[in-house]
Amino acid sequence: MSCASCAVRVDKTLNNLPGVVSAHVNYASATVQVAYSPEECSPEELKRAVQAAGYDLRTDAEGPAEDEAERARAAHYWELKRRTLWAVGLCLPIVAGGMLFMDSPAVKYALWVLSTPVVFGLGRGFFVNAWNQLRHMSANMDTLVAVSTGIAYLFSLFNLFFPEFWLSRGIEPHVYFESAAVIVAFILLGRLLEERAKRGTTTAIAKLMGLQPKTVTVITPSGERSVPVAELRRGDLVAVHPGERIAVDGTVTEGASYVDESMLSGEPLPVCKQEGAAVFAGTMNGNGAFRFRADKVGRDTVLARIIRMVRDAQGSKAPVQRIVDRIAGLFVPAILLLAVLTFAVWMFLAPEEGFTRGLLAMVTVLIIACPCALGLATPTALMVGIGKGAEAGILVKDAASLEVARKVDTVVLDKTGTLTEGRPSVVDAAWTEGAETARRILFSLEKRSGHPLSQAVVESLGGEREVPVTEFESLPGLGVRGVAEGRTWYAGNDALLARCGIVPDARLRQLAEGWVREAKTVIWLADGERVHAVLALADALKPSSAEAVARLHALGITVWMLTGDNVGSAHETARKVAITRFRAGVLPHEKAEFIRQLQSEGRTVAMAGDGINDSAALAQADLSVAMGRGSDIAMDTSMVTILASDLRKIPEMIRLSHLTVRTIRQNLFWAFIYNLVAIPVAAGALYPLWGFLLDPMIGGAAMALSSVSVVTNSLRLKRRRIGGERVCDEPVKTEKNMKKEFIVEGMMCHHCRAHVEQALNALEGVKAVVTLDPPVAVVEFSGPEIGLGELQKAVAERAGEYTLRER
Repeated sequence: MSCASCAVRVDKTLNNLPGVVSAHVNYASATVQVAYSPEECSPEELKRAVQAAGYDLRTDAEGPAEDEAERARAAHYWELKRRTLWAVGLCLPIVAGGMLFMDSPAVKYALWVLSTPVVFGLGRGFFVNAWNQLRHMSANMDTLVAVSTGIAYLFSLFNLFFPEFWLSRGIEPHVYFESAAVIVAFILLGRLLEERAKRGTTTAIAKLMGLQPKTVTVITPSGERSVPVAELRRGDLVAVHPGERIAVDGTVTEGASYVDESMLSGEPLPVCKQEGAAVFAGTMNGNGAFRFRADKVGRDTVLARIIRMVRDAQGSKAPVQRIVDRIAGLFVPAILLLAVLTFAVWMFLAPEEGFTRGLLAMVTVLIIACPCALGLATPTALMVGIGKGAEAGILVKDAASLEVARKVDTVVLDKTGTLTEGRPSVVDAAWTEGAETARRILFSLEKRSGHPLSQAVVESLGGEREVPVTEFESLPGLGVRGVAEGRTWYAGNDALLARCGIVPDARLRQLAEGWVREAKTVIWLADGERVHAVLALADALKPSSAEAVARLHALGITVWMLTGDNVGSAHETARKVAITRFRAGVLPHEKAEFIRQLQSEGRTVAMAGDGINDSAALAQADLSVAMGRGSDIAMDTSMVTILASDLRKIPEMIRLSHLTVRTIRQNLFWAFIYNLVAIPVAAGALYPLWGFLLDPMIGGAAMALSSVSVVTNSLRLKRRRIGGERVCDEPVKTEKNMKKEFIVEGMMCHHCRAHVEQALNALEGVKAVVTLDPPVAVVEFSGPEIGLGELQKAVAERAGEYTLRER
């Protein structure tokens, strides 16, 4: 395809085939998405139909079409570059001769000799394509170029060999060989620049495809063996060495390491992978080594699904594109008719010079008109915008979703798993004297319990040494008990303490009451005589939630929180993230009804959830956003998938949609204005006023630059920021205390995490919670803020060789 009119013709050809449900041609990427019924149609029939229309088609049914198409595009680019360089080189003496020695008969013959290989040799493709279009009773951009340069060349040839025809009529004949040659050179140059720029719009796909290694190390009975990734099968055991990329999705069976998943999720922090953890194709292993069992290979991996989603989205059409396609389909015939009309008007209004000037005006109209700018305006912006989103871990399903995102004025967030982590964790703890012994005993007791809250406690104390526990007993609704180090220990709720007649001291009781008011779950640790510790558990907020809500508010978007939890828990979560509108005790089907109610008020609603229990609400929303990698169903049905499960991606996605739609409008404005202004000027509209008639060579240059300018404007999107903007310059504060987050480097296990947390909490006025995945320390200062240097010194002295840096 050489222009937007070609894309429209291929689109119509395929859509008219029996059995084809829909076909969407993307001129910018030279691809087509076809949905068809296999009973009525086949890839071979699609190919024959496209070939009959004068084009060719490569399908996946013939093998890996992507690689072959890429090789064909590369070969075309280098051939186009060769032809352009030759054309520009030959045009230099042609232009010099035409400008300096235009009246010399010998120079006119030299111009003829030099321009012939440019027009019919280097520009042969225009004439061949124009003839193919004519055979199929169609026309495209090549038709305009071939007709205009052909007329200029033949008219000049007639004037060169038969000058007396005009001299006898008192008219001085001129030759326009340089115009024909320069037009061909400019068009070739424009297409070269256009091809180069279009290649830049597909970098997101190229980067994603480049993430998968070509070979993989498989564990066999005879040892390690390197095989092509295409030969890998489900169930194979794969070895991953330090610094290698992971080839397929799987589950770690042996070893441990940190893996950089930023290329898929956008998360900058490496993720700890131990036995049982999932790993994904395209991610980068750190300094460790491990083995994993292949679970998903080939087209089934998360990376392959992401590539398909991005490619499908880039190939989709925005609603405005359908109008542009209709215009592009009529554009070339309309320009041919307008060119003939221009010639006729000149002949009628200027009988003496009308033929020559009318011919030049007709050539200029044919050459300056540009449907390519119209055809490139929307798809290039979409390809860059959707590709930029994919690089940031935001997968947009199609162009229509991007259009809807721009109009969103209300965002509805599920609480559990969206605003919060979705699982309980220890968020506060207070210990009495002898904390070391108490920590070990609590760890040992809770490790024997299968309760979800016990698992959270074990995770928080993961670095402790286990001690022998006898007579262990689980007490339903109360907690657990067991004997350790010669004493009976209890871990559980208030009712367990009351049953055992144990009364906590005033300090611990006051702390516990405050935590209960904050909707936290309290666990006590006591022996038969006194309380040794109290812990508060809650479904902790994700570190990004408060900032994400602040960014949405800054965009003027109303934020609602819906949850099935009780009012107290919902109120506390809403308070922490500054959400003023929330509903508690809401059942899944009631969430959908609530969104319907907002829509009835004229609001455009985006719903963010996990895609499973929120499926009805997601389906009802104008824009559905699935958080995290989620299930296959969630990725397929949601309009947007956010891989990192980071709520900050929602305002980034909305900003991306604004930028992309704005770029599309800028491109369309330029494309329409260019044609609306350039065509009348080329026809001679300014001649009666100022005697100005546009030279065909200038028209060729303008046409070439119009397409390049549209693609270049789209590429500007790559440099625009969609995230990372600070909503305010103040540090994040709770009511009175200041919180800061630090990345902790060097932690490899829960033992490391516990040592770092203890070292930080040993400082006066500091309350710290350290997580292993991601390796982050959230430090709250109840008094004056302590500097990074002092925090680092405390960690080095009390915990070991760990490094803190501000997040």
